[in-house]
Amino acid sequence: MAETRSYNSPLREEKARETREAILRALYRLMCTDAGPDGISMDAIATEAGIQRRTIFRHFPTKDDLLMAFWPWLNELIGASIAPDTVADIVAGPQDAFPRFDNHEAAIRASLHSPTGRAMRSGMVPARRLRFGEALAPVLATLPPDETQRVEALAHLLYSASAWEVLKDYGGLTGAQAGEAASWALDTILSVVASGSSPRT
Repeated sequence: MAETRSYNSPLREEKARETREAILRALYRLMCTDAGPDGISMDAIATEAGIQRRTIFRHFPTKDDLLMAFWPWLNELIGASIAPDTVADIVAGPQDAFPRFDNHEAAIRASLHSPTGRAMRSGMVPARRLRFGEALAPVLATLPPDETQRVEALAHLLYSASAWEVLKDYGGLTGAQAGEAASWALDTILSVVASGSSPRT
């Protein structure tokens, strides 16, 4: 009997992964419709995924749990890193990520302009702040706390889907051009800081 459990366990785990992926992909597809994420019910997700509603709750006990899992999953699908380790990662981030956002534009915009989307993204803010703070620490070590906070805030802004959207919509840039512009701005700001100059002078 023990051998049977050992044999079936990998199969059950694979099935669970496939079901979880199906749920997240169903939410992704629904987010790209005209209804937007706020109009998406768990019943609609279940129907889109081809599963029963109760199956969703075996993987995600609440809708909030599902939404919290979706944004990291979407970033992984896009291939965009949201966990920089170094200053170089932050500078290069927009140039790498923004063209990828173009390929998932409907879902990115839905996440920016709906309470559901904002809730998904806000759940990642504490971890994101920690990673950015650690990555920027070598450059910002000599700045007073108020200037450190301002530079970190600018880094978050320039390396964000919000910057991608504004640069596209107001600047008329492609995702690739927007990424180049944001990375250039980050490099300029952080180079000034690294040189020992205040970013305000």
